[in-house]
Amino acid sequence: MHPECTAIAHPNIAFIKYWGNRDDALRLPLNGSISMNLSGMESRTTVQFDAALEQDIFELNGELQAGASLQRVSQFLAQVRQLANVNHHARVLSSNNFPTGAGIASSASAFAALALAASKAAGLDLHQKDLSRLARLGSGSACRSIPDGFAEWLSGEDDASSYAISIAPKDHWDLVDAVAVISQAHKPIGSSAGHKLAHTSPLNAQRVLDAPERLKTCREALLARDFTRFAEVVELDSNYMHAVMRTSNPPLVYWEPATEVLLWQVWHWRKQGHAVCATVDAGPNVHVLALKNELEWLQKALVELPGVKSVLVGEPANGAHLVD
Repeated sequence: MHPECTAIAHPNIAFIKYWGNRDDALRLPLNGSISMNLSGMESRTTVQFDAALEQDIFELNGELQAGASLQRVSQFLAQVRQLANVNHHARVLSSNNFPTGAGIASSASAFAALALAASKAAGLDLHQKDLSRLARLGSGSACRSIPDGFAEWLSGEDDASSYAISIAPKDHWDLVDAVAVISQAHKPIGSSAGHKLAHTSPLNAQRVLDAPERLKTCREALLARDFTRFAEVVELDSNYMHAVMRTSNPPLVYWEPATEVLLWQVWHWRKQGHAVCATVDAGPNVHVLALKNELEWLQKALVELPGVKSVLVGEPANGAHLVD
């Protein structure tokens, strides 16, 4: 075992969404998804296994965690201990430099960083495929924060075949993600609970049925750097997911009034000729995807809109990596 390991991972924004599982325990998704890692936003996690500890200790952003938060990390560490044949408990220190639990994929970056730091600290040297599989067990979308740049999560048939791969390096396309932050509050219903409601929506079967075609369109548009085609499929997929959320039982409504205004405004800007489109994860904040040459005016325009508290900017980034 290594005495201590620190890893950094970035959140990712899904162009084609992950919503709902075939297997909740293994987090095997109903459909594949495509995403981009986001620079400038990161989770930094340090893990140390210690024979003197009587239980796992988890500190997030300087605050000692207990209850469900600690339990989720301990359950994940149990997977690592089993893989590495290690019995010691661990001390986990983690921090995010962006809002946690607000629909900006903090669990993705958190469990990607934890997977890498914990596996290395336990003496494992996992291939990227297996590291992605491990991260998936903590948070489904975390598997996409393991590879570099633009990633595709292969839904697979089972645990062994469900993982993410890089389909293009970070310098493939000069896309930016301007995240219009409407709320930094922790969302009342987390994604893990939300995934379990997907099957209660009468629209979900159709969303899943059409997903392979949307994946194909998005992959082709991304690789060809065809923004018009890319924008259409990204917005369609986001709207599909939120339609499923709103028609679930009970319904999930993550949007706030400012979310709706922002989406309309982005659509209007694109009609005017700007290379912009919008997508929303499980939260109220709007990810405005754009070509980099649009960024200067876009940032100024977004902060002037009602309800927008700040704008976080991410460009395509590397996957999870170790730091000294």
